Amino acid sequence: MPRRVVITSVGVVSSLGFSVDEIISRLKQKEIYLQRPSFDQDVVTCPVPSFDIKAFTGRFKNARYLNRGAQFCVASAMAAIKDAGFDEKPLSEAGLFVGVGPNLDISNECPQTRSGKIDSNALKALWILRFVPNTAASIISALAGIHGESLTLGTACTASLQAIGEAFRKIKDAYLDIALAGGGDSRLSQGGILAYRKAQALFSAKGDPEREYAPFDKNRNGFVPGEGGAFFLLEELEHARNRGANILVEICGSGSSMDGHSMTAPEPYGKWPEAAVVAALNEAQRSPDEIDVVSAHGTGTFLNDEMEATLIDRLYTKNRPKVIALKSWIGHISAACGAVELAVLLGCLKEGYLPEIRNLKEACHGRVNFVRQETNDSFNTIIIENFGFGGQNSALVIRKWNKSQ
Repeated sequence: MPRRVVITSVGVVSSLGFSVDEIISRLKQKEIYLQRPSFDQDVVTCPVPSFDIKAFTGRFKNARYLNRGAQFCVASAMAAIKDAGFDEKPLSEAGLFVGVGPNLDISNECPQTRSGKIDSNALKALWILRFVPNTAASIISALAGIHGESLTLGTACTASLQAIGEAFRKIKDAYLDIALAGGGDSRLSQGGILAYRKAQALFSAKGDPEREYAPFDKNRNGFVPGEGGAFFLLEELEHARNRGANILVEICGSGSSMDGHSMTAPEPYGKWPEAAVVAALNEAQRSPDEIDVVSAHGTGTFLNDEMEATLIDRLYTKNRPKVIALKSWIGHISAACGAVELAVLLGCLKEGYLPEIRNLKEACHGRVNFVRQETNDSFNTIIIENFGFGGQNSALVIRKWNKSQ
């Protein structure tokens, strides 16, 4: 019989704060932290202010081998472990599942590059570690004493949500009793911004982005890149109960798929994104009518929002769930977007609160129940959708925990 899997702790680093409660408070106050980087005043970003990894880990010598996205991984992972309230390190047999993005801070990492030659006296002996995908996992393992099964995923914007889904499956199918899962990413460097500019994916309005960045609006014109990370402790239900853990939510189903269509554009009809969503619903044993909230990928790009709105309209035909787009508040955190959005949703479930989609004035689809004003209401079941470059699709179903369940 499949086992039940719950989340018992969370650690998060975001532009709106370093805890779930802080983020929800700032959402209610309508706060958003946007900035135009000094190297490109035409671009708007959503950075994490005043971040210092030592505040989460203390000093350790291998910190120098963490790029900024990997730092967010390690910081949020250690925050999740602290939140779990362990008196000692009981994680030796835990699994570790990490979603990461590429290190695109090339000009800063190798500033002396000339004609393809990068060697210099300033180059660290183990500079390769700042580019190896599993460096964050290696350091989390060393700091937390984790020695169980580990997997690092680099599946673009679905990476951290898929990492959580993989941890969920391993526990559900009795390969593990406990796992740490999540991800971190940052692409706000000159290299990262250049990559997005070349792909013509960035929000490009010349006016006030606080008033104009609007996923699912007919006048949308790209996304605001963000950064951050989030990790979660997942446990088999009886394992969590036996140690007296504070159960936050239950994970009910996970799904993923590949478009096999384009390297950057979604398959227009949304057939394969729908397959990922349906797979998550089927594993959760939920019909579309039982979903209260859809946490949409909602980037603000023309093609993604059009496909996703059409998919939502087609799939949820009876009970029209509320649809939110958290990227309108925290930016698009690329490989870490699913994990950070899940952290925000834990606070939303706890408070019975949903933030509106910022600046949504004229929706791109008339039948989708987009949240246009913040709501304070009870809801139980949420599906999170992430769709990424390369045609990567992922979905995760969670439900509010009730002690009687």
